[in-house]
Parts: sequence; structure tokens; C-alpha cells
Amino acid sequence: MSVDKARRVIDQIRGRSYAETLMILELMPYRACYPIFKLIYSAAANASHNKQFNKANLIISKADVNKGITLKKLKPRARGRSYLIKKPTCHITIVLRDITHFDSYEKFLESLPPKKLITSLAIMSTGRRREFLCGRFREKHKIKSFLYNIAFV
Repeated sequence: MSVDKARRVIDQIRGRSYAETLMILELMPYRACYPIFKLIYSAAANASHNKQFNKANLIISKADVNKGITLKKLKPRARGRSYLIKKPTCHITIVLRDITHFDSYEKFLESLPPKKLITSLAIMSTGRRREFLCGRFREKHKIKSFLYNIAFV
């Protein structure tokens, strides 16, 4: 399967919980859903068996699709000619993370004094990415911004 077809599905499930991901993949009409479904199911089974994680607490923290090799074969045609058929492949990387560790970390952050709260400015660009920029650039280009908390120090 090509990188673009797999990436279309992976972009929908990145950052979601394990159960929610399986429901989304079962209902999506794309052909790339079934191999990704099997991959996530296998990764969760490995996490629960090898690391003793609970499947209900797993989230997809990282999901990447990279280009693999292109398989090439010749198809015979009329008058002794042949056409090259290219079959693209891709490498799919899924990282599952247990969120119970994050809950204990958030409780630790809440226990710290609030006077040392660090806030960061995230700039919404017109595309799909977020950029961290300084205030002068924001004022110069009149970009809308929003604040969110990063961590307690």
C-alpha cells in the first residue's frame, strides 16, 4: 500500500485511546484500515503480555508512516513489449503509551506551587502545523494566538 493511503488513516488515529482507535478503524471505508487495525491490535497484545499494561489505559502516542521500497515487475504486452508495474510499500510505526504514568505525573505537577507556572505561546498558522514564535513576530504579522500551560517548575 502506498504511503499516502496509509497516512490518510494514521492521521485520524494519532493521539487517541486504544478502544476508540479500534472503533474508528472498523468503521472507516479505506482498504488501509485492516492492516493498521491488525498492527495496533498486535501492539496492544504485546504491551499487555510483555509489559503487563492494561489495554484500557493505552493511547497511541506516536504513529508514523514512512516510504518503503518499491516492488517492480514486468507485465508482458503485445508485440514483445513489457510494461513496468510498480507496487509501493510503506513502513508503519506505532508507539503505545500507558496513561496511568501520566496521571501520577499530572498530580505531581498540581502539587507544586502555582506561582512558578510557565506558560507558552502557541501560534496557529494557516496550515496544519503550530509554531512557537516570539511576541514581536506575532504583533508584526497580526497572528491570532492562544495561551496554554506547559508545566510547573
